[in-house]
Amino acid sequence: MEGHVVSNAVVLLLLAVAAWVLRRVGRSELWREAGRELLRRRPLALAVLGAFTLLALLDSVAWRSPAEGAGYRPPRSLVDRIFPEDFDEASYSAPLADVEFYGGAALRHPGRHWLGTDILGRDVLHLALKGARVAMLVGGLTSLIAIPLALFLGVAAGYRGGKVDDAVTFAISTLASIPSLLLLIVLIMVIGRGPLQVCVALGVTSWVGLCRVVRGEALKLRELDYVQAARALGASEGSIVRRHVVPNLMHLVVITFVLLFSSMVLSEAVLAWLGLGLDGSWGQMIDQARDELARDPILWWNLAAASSFLFALILAVNLIGDAVRDVLDPRTLREGP
Repeated sequence: MEGHVVSNAVVLLLLAVAAWVLRRVGRSELWREAGRELLRRRPLALAVLGAFTLLALLDSVAWRSPAEGAGYRPPRSLVDRIFPEDFDEASYSAPLADVEFYGGAALRHPGRHWLGTDILGRDVLHLALKGARVAMLVGGLTSLIAIPLALFLGVAAGYRGGKVDDAVTFAISTLASIPSLLLLIVLIMVIGRGPLQVCVALGVTSWVGLCRVVRGEALKLRELDYVQAARALGASEGSIVRRHVVPNLMHLVVITFVLLFSSMVLSEAVLAWLGLGLDGSWGQMIDQARDELARDPILWWNLAAASSFLFALILAVNLIGDAVRDVLDPRTLREGP
């Protein structure tokens, strides 16, 4: 099956899962109130994050246009179709320029490259918009790998105790003693540099912090009166964990998901700086632009575009993370935004 067909199917699956989650969450007055409070506190940050999410989804829906004659046309996403199919230039051009940066030759599309073009003549705005898909993939998929792993191991260690707790604690201590960047580089070199492989490597190296917190909370929850009462009434261990322990950890999961997202996007940018990032990411654009800063005159627009998009996403996610923590964690609850 072709890659764009799989991507289209994944988008439909994600939309279906999102609709199901929203429906389930909407049944809870607590979560509805938390959503309203979050919207009141951070409307602009939510709008920015929503815009990047929409960009990622639009860039994930692609199809191949009918080829003229015997030619082959690769599939183009909805973001690609915002721009003409032959929008590339010969090489660099400044933002809104009419001529090439070097040589002064006339451009094929004068004044239409709002953020200029790179060394290959590709429109920088087009590249920056497509970078949203990579960022959302890295942040979202990595969080979906790390959080369930941390939740499962943390609950098992904290609630069961004994040898399970010893094994999980040993694993946490071992991973915490290894420099995370070094471990990340080794994993990527071993399992490969594809999007899934990079997300798996990031997930494997980022679950330790949440696992520690979940373990501590599970140790506390298993001793509470309502858990003891459920055990005395004959409830199974699985039922107690599912109905009493895990629901009381969900505020930690939501907070961690938001904060881990931005951390993973920045980690990918660091990997790109080391030559291990993903193709099409903002980190790769920044890495390619570092040599352009040594030119005279400086070619600044490639770096400025990628950095601005990365900054906007990370700032929005961090602001939302702070608000989510305030709304869901009663220990930090305070009045006002």
